[in-house]
Amino acid sequence: MKLHELSPAEGSVKDNFRKGRGAGSGNGKTAGKGHKGQNARSGGGVRPGFEGGQLPLYRKLPKRGFHNKFGKVYAIVNVEDLNKFENGEVVDLTALLAKGIVRKGENQVDGIKVLGEGELTKNVTVKAAVFSASAKEKIEAAGGKTEVI
Repeated sequence: MKLHELSPAEGSVKDNFRKGRGAGSGNGKTAGKGHKGQNARSGGGVRPGFEGGQLPLYRKLPKRGFHNKFGKVYAIVNVEDLNKFENGEVVDLTALLAKGIVRKGENQVDGIKVLGEGELTKNVTVKAAVFSASAKEKIEAAGGKTEVI
């Protein structure tokens, strides 16, 4: 096989489709927009969710919920996840990101919340925004320290 013999896989390459370029193209004259009407006009068409003037579904449904603008969003970490660290290590957000315990998108959170699910065998220093009572108890029982940031 030589360079000039190479060709793309069958059906993988299509010609560009040019609308409104003469009757011979199969899509001339009205360019697939039909005859007259809102959708044939410049800037025509309707917004998403428009139901032809009928009261739309999004207006029929009741409003629900509440967004607390003072609320905090924490990345949740359980005590059992801290066993991935070595004895004496300092655990904070950057260390948790490096180990993959907290995902990358979660670095926009307001901090870490440590919960007490599972057992801890390593003595580590944990720096977090919030600790549950059971988590604090388990970390200190294993010989570690808790620091509220």
